[in-house]
Amino acid sequence: MKDSLLVFLFFLSLNLLAQEYTLQKIEVGTNASFRGLSVVDDQVAWVSGSKGWVGKTNDGGKSWSFNQVSGFENSDFRSLYAFDELRALIANAGSPASILITSDGGKNWKPVYTLSHEDAFFDGIDFWNDNDGIIYGDPIDGRMLLLQTSDGGSTWNEITEAPALESGEASFAASGTGIRCSNKSQVMIATGGKVSRIWVSKNKGAGWATLDTPILQGESSTGIFSFIQSNKVLIIVGGDYLKESATIQHNFYSPDGGKRWLTPASPTRGYRECIESITRKTVIATGPSGTDISLDNGITWKALSDDKGLHVVRKARKGSLVLLAGANGNVFLLK
Repeated sequence: MKDSLLVFLFFLSLNLLAQEYTLQKIEVGTNASFRGLSVVDDQVAWVSGSKGWVGKTNDGGKSWSFNQVSGFENSDFRSLYAFDELRALIANAGSPASILITSDGGKNWKPVYTLSHEDAFFDGIDFWNDNDGIIYGDPIDGRMLLLQTSDGGSTWNEITEAPALESGEASFAASGTGIRCSNKSQVMIATGGKVSRIWVSKNKGAGWATLDTPILQGESSTGIFSFIQSNKVLIIVGGDYLKESATIQHNFYSPDGGKRWLTPASPTRGYRECIESITRKTVIATGPSGTDISLDNGITWKALSDDKGLHVVRKARKGSLVLLAGANGNVFLLK
């Protein structure tokens, strides 16, 4: 009886803590669909998305200014990395695949790399520091598209020893969080489709190892859409974007870096496109059907919001600001 009471009190405390968080919608004045989101600090954040729209806030999300990138009005900028209130990089999904940079807060953009191959498709971008970064995309001739920069994105070079992928193995540009740079030289990249696993490099892409995962896979619409390493726990989310409400094999966690994968005691409420760590043990997962929160690094999940159409959630790299964005110009602030 005593043990049962302790378990009940534990889950009650998780519910009460989860209820402390709410989402506040912010009007941004555009109906673009956002999948790119980069939160620099508690004041500066950028979003990017369809029809060439890129937006920025300098006051923690309260107000936004938007510009449509000239010459790219039909592009979908799903990959985004912002350094500060002036400098940022964007990359579009689809061919020709272009990387653009701004140094004046988004007023003007300069293309710094373009790949016209018919299979070119960028999925995400991340940096270790202000100079060294990496961008990845769907395979070309059987190998993952990988580029690196050592000058803050002004120039890009192909990584020739890119991973050879299985037939039907690619990635999803759903939220730009299928890639994570950490420490001084480690990068992890998630793939999906016929095969869904995590590729790991500890030397900035010069060599690679793989982590197999039990997530739903085997079809072009299935696999890992996002992952996070939170307090040494590796958490993956995804599923099947054609079956958003399905709750089978769509999120797992690993306490030992991917050696063992465990099923959550209570999973997210279906397919999720993005996961982000917001405190030492608190993570948020969002997707088109809603947003969930875990206060124990992915072991148990609770509903946070039923707001529809969200694609991405990101926390400030320096600070505590958390923003979410998605379809129809939706931008939300976590409070």
